Amino acid sequence: MPEAVSENNAPPVLLERPEDGIVVLRLNRPQATNALSLELQALLSQHFTDLAVDPTVRCIVLTGGDKVFAAGGDINSMASVGPIDIYRRHTERVWAPIQHCPKPVIAAVCGYAYGGGCELAMLADLIVAGESARFCQPEIRIGIMPGIGGTQRLVRAVGKVKAMRMALTGQPITAHDAWVAGLVSDLVADDRVLATALELARTIAAMPPLAAEQIKEVIIAGIDASLETALALERKANALLFASRDQQEGMQAFIEKRPPRFEGR
Repeated sequence: MPEAVSENNAPPVLLERPEDGIVVLRLNRPQATNALSLELQALLSQHFTDLAVDPTVRCIVLTGGDKVFAAGGDINSMASVGPIDIYRRHTERVWAPIQHCPKPVIAAVCGYAYGGGCELAMLADLIVAGESARFCQPEIRIGIMPGIGGTQRLVRAVGKVKAMRMALTGQPITAHDAWVAGLVSDLVADDRVLATALELARTIAAMPPLAAEQIKEVIIAGIDASLETALALERKANALLFASRDQQEGMQAFIEKRPPRFEGR
């Protein structure tokens, strides 16, 4: 696909590899508060498609920078279109590579995570938020509703009444309230957001990647399953890992009291 370019003549998503096993994807539309343009979404989707099959990648950090995560969808691209146009955008296909990424994903959120930005953050497995971060589903204020997971993922994260309050009022919640509600995994000082996300990514990247992928898969699959079904998935995934070299290495290293060397095999 042709490389999309943002208003500052740089791609709307920047890819960085700060350390072995870690990739940082940085939203890069600062003039538009990282609004999720169609070009940005397409490039982000392509990056996740590629990273999912890259054996050198063990953890992905998604950030919008130190001022704003993403202030929602690009209203200019939606204001004059009809329902068939919206349907034909098939956002479920665009966002599927993020939703189904087998690698652990950490969202590092500073500032606003509004509308589509909140929905994007909720696709991550962990959310590290700065103290001044705000989360919001304001779509009702412009006559629509969340359309890329803001009702369904939000209710699974924070429960019915809190999700209802956010979606029906369009009012933001603070990072602290998001942390108390269970939407945010880590609440830190604003200047520690990316550093904390990278520390978590470093920890995860040092773990056996097959085990990390199985843990993520079983937790997500088990959310909507019965307890008995979810436990069966867990047992089978755990048994499968006993066929891996990393299981042998991890247990042998524990017995020998040395650091393990995991290879993803």
